[in-house]
Amino acid sequence: MTSEPLPADRRLAAEALAADDPTGWFEPLYVEAAAGTSVVPWDRDEPNPLLADWFAERTGPTGGTALVVGCGYGTDAEHVAAQGFRTTAFDVAATAIREARARFPQSPVTYTVADLLNPPAAWRGAFDLVVESITVQSLPPEVHATAIDGIRAALAPGATLLVVADVSTTAPTAGPPWPLTRAEIDSFADGDITPVRVDLLSRPDIPGLRRWRAEFRRAAA
Repeated sequence: MTSEPLPADRRLAAEALAADDPTGWFEPLYVEAAAGTSVVPWDRDEPNPLLADWFAERTGPTGGTALVVGCGYGTDAEHVAAQGFRTTAFDVAATAIREARARFPQSPVTYTVADLLNPPAAWRGAFDLVVESITVQSLPPEVHATAIDGIRAALAPGATLLVVADVSTTAPTAGPPWPLTRAEIDSFADGDITPVRVDLLSRPDIPGLRRWRAEFRRAAA
């Protein structure tokens, strides 16, 4: 009896991790998707519902700068920009960024290639809103802390951070994804960054599973 082949994301992630390159599987996945031989499992036509609902409930100011982490094809970034934020969105996969620009040719979003594990120095303290949705969990647990450091560093004084991630209730298993524990969610708060609220919410796409939606704020200067 033969075993079922691994999904493309797990197959490519295993190859990248064997080469000690935790972000090295994203570009090959998007290249395969562009060729029609694989799919990007997180691609969707609408913004993440937990992001959309958060904006619908939000009463804070708009019109500042925003950073969307691991933007993929750009659906979430477009939603953030539509709320009035001057939005920068990045992905480590150049093919994803090219596709985002092609999908939204009139977009006000600045799409760029960058690595969360080594973000541009110019982004330090530069954004009034940072949105991290299911990107850290796409990386192996041993680099989660580095990724979280990179996200925190982008927050300007008084900025808001929104984190959306699958909930981990067991020991780390073969991924991706590698969902976040409560301790990892809490670690986004550090120094002058404090939690506003941490919610456990159901995943509308997979009944019975849950996601974190956590909001943090950096103290004003």
